[in-house]
Amino acid sequence: MTYHPYSLHGRERTGRWCVTCDHATNFVPAEVNGGSLGLPAEDMARHIAFDPGAAGVALALAEQLGGPAICSNFSRLVIDPNRGEDDPTLLMKLYDGTIIPGNRHAGPEELERRKALCYRPYHDALTELLGAREAPVLCSVHSFTPKLKGRPARPWQVGVLHSHVDPALANALIARLRREPDLVVGDNEPYGGHLPGDAVDRHALQHGRPNVLIELRQDLIETDAQQAAWAARLAPLLEEALEASGR
Repeated sequence: MTYHPYSLHGRERTGRWCVTCDHATNFVPAEVNGGSLGLPAEDMARHIAFDPGAAGVALALAEQLGGPAICSNFSRLVIDPNRGEDDPTLLMKLYDGTIIPGNRHAGPEELERRKALCYRPYHDALTELLGAREAPVLCSVHSFTPKLKGRPARPWQVGVLHSHVDPALANALIARLRREPDLVVGDNEPYGGHLPGDAVDRHALQHGRPNVLIELRQDLIETDAQQAAWAARLAPLLEEALEASGR
């Protein structure tokens, strides 16, 4: 069976929004170390391997917004599509205190092989998808763990990440989300939003496209019903924010 490093959903939809999920799955292709990175199943089920719940939100959100969605089909531990090609964290050997055995001895040749197998096809597909649409808007969906090892609990239900290069849509969404009385909203939390060469930079900022990256706390999107509910909640807020941003 031929390996496909991404899945594309709703290409026929004509809305402006294009939704991505860079860390959709914990899958390790057979072409990489025989399909295993040497970690136990409980570690592969953690946030170090993918963004639990994010893919379900992304797919439901794209449907709500009437646009396509593209999801990776490889673990971020195989290679991280949300990093630039020259980023030293592109292939992680240690993550949140866990050594990745299958990456321990991976050198430049193995990195290049994984780029060709997974990383570049994913980005090529996203480049083609956005390039074929008129005035596309990029929405990247991620999830974050409620607590990193040795760190305090994270209070935000949702974080909105953005770059100083073009924060208009993100700032409009933050303002709208903060009108929701039950939400604690992170502004560039729990992570900073500008990473040169990352997926948003590569596909939106470098082309002047409106963009926003949403982080949802993983304990809030564990089930299909929770994922669908967050998508239904976020879709109209994103539309309002896009209008308010003037983009």
